[in-house]
Amino acid sequence: MNVVVEVYDTERPLTADVKKDGIHIPIPRPGILNVTPYVAGDSSIPGVRRIVKLASNEGALGPSPKAVAASRGNADSLCRYPDGGCSQLRAALGMRYGLDPARIVCGAGSDELIGILTRAYAGPGDEVLYSRYAFLMFPIIATANGATPVPAAERNLTADVDALLSKQTQKTRIVYLANPNNPTGTYLPYSEIKRLHAGLPGNVLLVLDAAYAEYMVAADYHDGLELAREAENVVVLHTFSKIYALAGLRLGWGFGSSRIIDVVNRVRGTFNVTATAQLAGLAALEDRAWTEKVRAHTITWRRWTVDALRRLGFDVPDGVGNFILCHFADVADADAADAFLRRRGLIVRKLGPYSLAGSLRITVGTEEEMRLLVDGLAAYRSGQPRPRAQ
Repeated sequence: MNVVVEVYDTERPLTADVKKDGIHIPIPRPGILNVTPYVAGDSSIPGVRRIVKLASNEGALGPSPKAVAASRGNADSLCRYPDGGCSQLRAALGMRYGLDPARIVCGAGSDELIGILTRAYAGPGDEVLYSRYAFLMFPIIATANGATPVPAAERNLTADVDALLSKQTQKTRIVYLANPNNPTGTYLPYSEIKRLHAGLPGNVLLVLDAAYAEYMVAADYHDGLELAREAENVVVLHTFSKIYALAGLRLGWGFGSSRIIDVVNRVRGTFNVTATAQLAGLAALEDRAWTEKVRAHTITWRRWTVDALRRLGFDVPDGVGNFILCHFADVADADAADAFLRRRGLIVRKLGPYSLAGSLRITVGTEEEMRLLVDGLAAYRSGQPRPRAQ
């Protein structure tokens, strides 16, 4: 089958006069063709049978067995629409975190909620502010909605409150902050989050993306739910894709003021979260023993891997979460290391789209996977011959 891909000339404005074979054709809204699509981490390598995927920050030990059983148990009910309000899941989240369930909204991953919030609160002529090395979906979604993404400089790969505040203008509508941040693994203490919020006017929405909060043990960290309880312009987002390892089911949730959640519910799809995802999320949330096991494993093997890579001479900055940022001498060195690892069946994340092309991001996997990763980078560092694909 031949596939034809239309390529627009993005150097000239698109108008209703665009034609193909003399016939008018549909054109996207202004700005859509300026969007650089998000590219997910690879899952396969041609010619290699055994793959160790350490590219997408997925849960190291997989989902709770109870969550797997719950998802399988819904197989006979696939013909039924899900609960459009995620009532049971919101009640369970409210009980766990001491929140009003009416102020919780669920989405198909926190990505969907980022998209809804941007669509609802920012558009053409508005600005969306974020830190330079933040999650790529922030500028992508802002651009897709006609808003202007505005990056603020970071300090030592860490969001800088003063830089963020200095970038705000009368056009600023949303400030997105991933805390902890992906891909740098850095975070801001709660005192800095409160200082950031205090420096924003009440009509600017502060969205705290806490995708990796469940891995945190630092005493000075807080995901921001306490702030969102009191403030009218703060939303905190969480996901079930990371420590709960339900990435394939697409499930996230957000908490904010009643007014903001009302707006999100007006914009989101009625059945945006599947019944299977809701049941699996409930089971995962209730299986605290599994969550603690994953957290402990991740902290242990993150530290082990960081220490091992540093002994090999790699530049690995301090960080948190279920991934590691590893710096190389330059872009060519990082590319060569990535290619070497891929020939061994190891997939890590290249960071060119994040303007960190001289670095690789490595997800914390199982003990065996981390040992294979360290062995691979040790072999690369020692200049061993290229291994054959298996």
